Amino acid sequence: MFTAEIYSKRREELRRRVGQGLILLPGNVESPLNYPNNAYHFRQDSTFLYYFGHNVPLLVATIDADTGEEVLYGDDFTVDDIIWMGPQATIRELAAEVGVANAKPMAALAVDIQKAIALGRDVHYLPPYRGETKLMLSDLLGITPSMLHARKSLDLLFAVAEMREKKGPEEIAALEEAFEIGYQMHTAAMRATRVGRSEHEVAGIVDGKAFTYGTGPSFTTILSQHGEVLHNHNHSGIMESGRLLLCDCGGEHVNGYVSDHTRTFPVNGKFTQKQKDIYNIVLKAHDDAAAALRPGMMYMEYSDVAQRTLLEGLKALDLVRGSVEDAMAAGAGFLFMPHGLGHGMGLDVHDCENIGERSFSFADIIDRAKASACCITRQYWRLMPGTVLSDEPGIYFVPALIDKYRSEGKLKGIVNYDKLDEYRDFGGIRLEDDLVVTETGSHTLGDKIIPIAVEDVEAMVGQE
Repeated sequence: MFTAEIYSKRREELRRRVGQGLILLPGNVESPLNYPNNAYHFRQDSTFLYYFGHNVPLLVATIDADTGEEVLYGDDFTVDDIIWMGPQATIRELAAEVGVANAKPMAALAVDIQKAIALGRDVHYLPPYRGETKLMLSDLLGITPSMLHARKSLDLLFAVAEMREKKGPEEIAALEEAFEIGYQMHTAAMRATRVGRSEHEVAGIVDGKAFTYGTGPSFTTILSQHGEVLHNHNHSGIMESGRLLLCDCGGEHVNGYVSDHTRTFPVNGKFTQKQKDIYNIVLKAHDDAAAALRPGMMYMEYSDVAQRTLLEGLKALDLVRGSVEDAMAAGAGFLFMPHGLGHGMGLDVHDCENIGERSFSFADIIDRAKASACCITRQYWRLMPGTVLSDEPGIYFVPALIDKYRSEGKLKGIVNYDKLDEYRDFGGIRLEDDLVVTETGSHTLGDKIIPIAVEDVEAMVGQE
């Protein structure tokens, strides 16, 4: 946790931005794995964590934007709870740790919310993403779960996104420490990789490092020889000579801040010339994007830098023909990289995605999204000092997508489909690091480099 002063200042700024009404911020509850007492590893709601700091289940908080009153709701542990969980801080003690003067039992929450509704006050909440939270909000507000999305608070949504995007020095420090966890995970993956070993075994080593150096993985580890499958959580393969292993993983710092990196490396420790050619195109796109990033730049400009480099490299291999500008205009890049160049980073590995464009459409609030220009709508995202984002270009040869484009006549004359047939079993390559936008440009998180140059990668693979 950070100091109480940091959380108090965040809440005061949120109150100022929202302006009026009652701000309702529910924390997460335990989620059962297969029966109530066997729960998934607990992770607090990131927005609750940002303003109230506690990674503890069964807490809810309110901020009165009119009066400034702040309340933390929860129930103290009983003796029966203590038998199983040990002594725990009281709700009042938890509140005091983050500078909140008022603590109340959970039963008081419904009374206070109903009082606000009876007075005709606005109750501001974010669109919930967990079923338990949806049911709780539905009960508190007296509306059906299907009505929750329509009644979400846009004032709260944009205030939270704009605040969370601009990272303070304490957040950058936590992200730097999260990088160290990621460094240990990725270098362990490289060292443990060898012909004949199962992907599952290496994935286990990777996740073990996340728990050794932090609180666990920041997302489900992606580790596979089928790198063309973007989010491949299947680790059932046995590593084969001549194939590439893609590892996309990250760790979570004790304060909740996360890392997210990707490396792709040869199972036998040596790239073939064909693999090296594609790898170096992706590496150049990765480096070019980082070098071009500057404050005030639009995300789409940043993305275009990498897209142009990728298409230039593919043209040099005769996989793309004609001018690179024509290929970009035709959307040829999507065939080889069917994802964006990057995403926000912070308390979430895709920062604020629960209130962003991937969770619901922003079509009816485009003007507000443009004015906000934060990471929840990448089309309108302006990269400013304090923003942290990923830089993750890739080239993937997805047979199903290639066949679809070819059969539909897409990119005819731009993509050399005959030459592309030689890459159908290639897989995919992605390289990813995390960048901080500064007043003059950007810098990569971390005090060292996860091996990325060809010779450095080859020197580490299999050296367990």
